[in-house]
Amino acid sequence: MHSISSGCNGARAGGFSLLEMLVAISILALSLGVLYEAVSGATRNVRTDEKYAYGVELARSLLAENARVPVSGTHSRGETAGGFSWYVAAAPMRVAKLNLNDGALQEIEVAVSWQDGRKRRRVVLHSIVEGYRP
Repeated sequence: MHSISSGCNGARAGGFSLLEMLVAISILALSLGVLYEAVSGATRNVRTDEKYAYGVELARSLLAENARVPVSGTHSRGETAGGFSWYVAAAPMRVAKLNLNDGALQEIEVAVSWQDGRKRRRVVLHSIVEGYRP
């Protein structure tokens, strides 16, 4: 027969000491802090990407809206309800060697800007559009 001793023979009882628990909780707290930072950084990046996408689409739609401008050029600006500022500027190109009428081609610049936290962001598109006589 085997005998089982239930007395204290110097062997440690199962479980964790207070120090081990404090170390484990500290490691858990640091891990959660790092995880929180990663998630909040990813959320910030998604928000920034959404604003860039909106800014680019707004600029593209303004460029499409101004595919034809008066031969004298055009200048306009505005702001959206979401805080995006924009401007459109077109001026006649020099086309003397191309056998075209003055103002037939227009250099156009469309810019959209917005505030993203403490940073001012901006998208600028450059193109050439047709000039017409009103």
